[in-house]
Amino acid sequence: MTAIPKQRIFFLGATGTIGRATVRILVAQGHDVVCFVRSRNALSNPDLAGAEIRIGDVLDSSSLRDEGFRGESFDAVVSTLASRTGVPTEAWSVDYGAHLSALKLAEEMQIRQFILLSALCVQKPRLAFQHAKLAFESELMASGLTYSIVRPTAFFKSLSGQIRRVKSGKPYLIFGNGQLTSCKPISDQDLGHYLASCLHDSNKQNKILPIGGPGQPITSREQGEMIFAALGRTPKFQSVPLTLLKSIRAILSLLGRFNGRMADKAEMAAIGLYYGTESMLVLDPETGRYNGDVTPSTGQDTLQNYFERLIRNEIADDRGDHAVF
Repeated sequence: MTAIPKQRIFFLGATGTIGRATVRILVAQGHDVVCFVRSRNALSNPDLAGAEIRIGDVLDSSSLRDEGFRGESFDAVVSTLASRTGVPTEAWSVDYGAHLSALKLAEEMQIRQFILLSALCVQKPRLAFQHAKLAFESELMASGLTYSIVRPTAFFKSLSGQIRRVKSGKPYLIFGNGQLTSCKPISDQDLGHYLASCLHDSNKQNKILPIGGPGQPITSREQGEMIFAALGRTPKFQSVPLTLLKSIRAILSLLGRFNGRMADKAEMAAIGLYYGTESMLVLDPETGRYNGDVTPSTGQDTLQNYFERLIRNEIADDRGDHAVF
């Protein structure tokens, strides 16, 4: 096996689940990793052991320059940074603004490579955070740096939100018949390995890279069936009409004309509606249809195994059993 050349990496977004997984992998591969974070809690985070932690504000370009980069030499910037809510103000300040500041500093310091975690949903943009991500992608591609723009389909964590609901005996909520959308979800670990590989794999450089996890696309209904199977229960579903979510969004949008808080809520309802109606697969621009067959896959972690592991650990926590599964 060819040894991976050691590089010095400036890392943004290290405290998120994908960021932590990627930092662990980069450190294990022998890279020198500097994480620029806002919270001092990161100093004691075991997932970031072996990396240097620098504290500052990524939204402040001066802090990013003076407390982050410090005028030092780096081989690459790796970012898994993303807005938490997706509302317009936050999306444009984080997904676009913070990244643009990092890119400009990277250009000034002659850093040669920038690896960006984006999202597959930007291929059909309707939301503020999608437009913000696309705006920065354009800046990155025009910068002259060697880039990799990684667009994952869906994350395991984002699909686990109804586990506690189902454990409590309630039905799994689906839109329509639960087969309106599908995705090829990818684990944090597999995505972290993929991001790390962009540092040295020339086939993944200067490209937009859609990526999913192993196996065939999984519908919302199938995701629910996996949770019930992991719990050993008979599946029970409740259909939520899309018209209900559309009505809620319309009302919030109307109220949002007079109240910024309601406008943010309207955007979040729009995000929910988007994910309830659009598949996270590669989109064929000619047909306007999503295609699971051409959506690339990587890794070995499956959503079914993740649900089973998560539920076992939750049951152990409920019992006060701290055994490692």
